[in-house]
Amino acid sequence: MFTGIITERGRVESLVLRPETDSAVLTFSAPATGKDLELGGSIAVNGVCLTAVSIGGGQVSVDVMGETLARTTTGGLAAGMKVNLERCVPAGGRLDGHVVQGHVDGVGSLLEREDKGEWERLRFAVPQPLARYIAEKGSIAVDGVSLTVTAVSPAGAAGQAWFEVGLIPTTLAETGLGSKQPGDPVNLEVDVLAKYAERLLAFAVPAGTTAAAGGAR
Repeated sequence: MFTGIITERGRVESLVLRPETDSAVLTFSAPATGKDLELGGSIAVNGVCLTAVSIGGGQVSVDVMGETLARTTTGGLAAGMKVNLERCVPAGGRLDGHVVQGHVDGVGSLLEREDKGEWERLRFAVPQPLARYIAEKGSIAVDGVSLTVTAVSPAGAAGQAWFEVGLIPTTLAETGLGSKQPGDPVNLEVDVLAKYAERLLAFAVPAGTTAAAGGAR
């Protein structure tokens, strides 16, 4: 589990695709975040939970399977690009952001940004199927950064679904969101509580009926 608090900006060294196995090996610098990382340990790269398969010289390599390449922005990384990094939170550690699994739900894109003086307003396009999980004043992870939603597109409105966030100078300076331009893609992870609530409601027992065998009595 992660919290969406970025600990370091790493630099991509290489992304080696393996077309024959529908996978890739991503190598990036992580001198601070990878310092106490062990083989098999988890690290979030732009919000994607990945497993370390090689560590040394201030660099970390991870295997990326085809599912991850298809559902996240990872496949578009190239040498020299910067990435947001976070280690998994230890038991008893501070939950300074919100519960982030590192399981990206979809890819959105920056629609517009506005300089408000001491902060910036960013509006992101979101895939329509994810819009129902995003609520004003709720939490969302954008490229692994825990953010509070400040506005959302009206439910049922035609056209592109979107949400907005406000970023303070620290977030702009210490994460990749400060350099995003309109059209740039981002990884999105919605609040896991919203997804579980929807799933539970799908199995709700209609009033006046009896729970199936093996269920609640």
